[in-house]
Amino acid sequence: MDSHDAKKVACCGMEVSQERAAGIVEWVRGRGRILIVTHDNPDPDSIAAAVALRHLLLIQTGQNAVIGFGGIIGRRENLNMVMELEIVLTPISTLELDQFDVVCMVDTQPGTGNNSYPADRKVHLVIDHHPPRAELLQVDWVDVREAYGASATILYEYLCSQGIRLNTRLATGLFYAIKSETQDLGREWSRADREAYLRLLPLSNNRILFRIARPQVPGNYFSIFKRAIENSRIYGPVLVFNLFQIDNPDMVAELADFMLRHEGVIYVLGMGWYQGGEVISLRTIEPEAKLGVVAREILRDLGSAGGHGMMAGGQVKPMAEDEHSQRELELMITRRFIKALDVEPTPGVALVGKD
Repeated sequence: MDSHDAKKVACCGMEVSQERAAGIVEWVRGRGRILIVTHDNPDPDSIAAAVALRHLLLIQTGQNAVIGFGGIIGRRENLNMVMELEIVLTPISTLELDQFDVVCMVDTQPGTGNNSYPADRKVHLVIDHHPPRAELLQVDWVDVREAYGASATILYEYLCSQGIRLNTRLATGLFYAIKSETQDLGREWSRADREAYLRLLPLSNNRILFRIARPQVPGNYFSIFKRAIENSRIYGPVLVFNLFQIDNPDMVAELADFMLRHEGVIYVLGMGWYQGGEVISLRTIEPEAKLGVVAREILRDLGSAGGHGMMAGGQVKPMAEDEHSQRELELMITRRFIKALDVEPTPGVALVGKD
């Protein structure tokens, strides 16, 4: 695609955003209290998209939305983002849901199993970049763009299309969301993400970005890395690790990204037990892997799953806490993972030897 075609695609995306943003604003106007739901244990993309949607609705309609989330904000970078940018998030468990007249979801959808909004309650608006679910047929307004690398990019286009000025905090949050979700435009990015990334960079606060991305961490953070390394096994191009019981579900995804750096490893399967359920993360360096499909296949009768081509995740609930049950689940999912990838099965080899 030449530069002229690329500009046409970008222009088309902005035209779509202008039409959808205008329609959403007019539909929401005057309808009462608004709730914006992120996925559980929200990451920067989910947080920034929610903040941007709240800003859009506040500026255009005067209605101030509440951002609700489930789980925890456990990863230190995400916590720093919330503190540095003064973002107000409210646990869904503390909200009286009957008081909200409009419910929006960003970076998640009904039926995914990765948000804490009750499945039997109405959702009016969904903005996401994950594959669409059948439950979207019951939603009034849907903007799902699988080709986009970040939900934050969609919301950035909404704001620009409506001529809304971005303050430094909002720009910094949107930039960091795209930066982290696409790993600096190195993973599953689109031209729209690149355009937003380049335009948001000069509007962002570099010192705040540094403090968000380089947080200090407690000593037990490093012990989890040690546990992952000691419990890792390599099956040809596949690396599998088990963290067993954890107090921060975000560590599974963080360690999956870290382990993918191992020379010769193409796929990573990580898991850990958190509050009655198993957290699963899949990663790859293979752009055509379709890990979202793989995740749903390996967890088909065990729990919920979803994701993109190069990154995916899921949950198994309920799940027993004891080590024997954990080991059995690990072996089952590992066999399924290797089979789904069509990788030649090999005996597992420990990543590091025992002292």
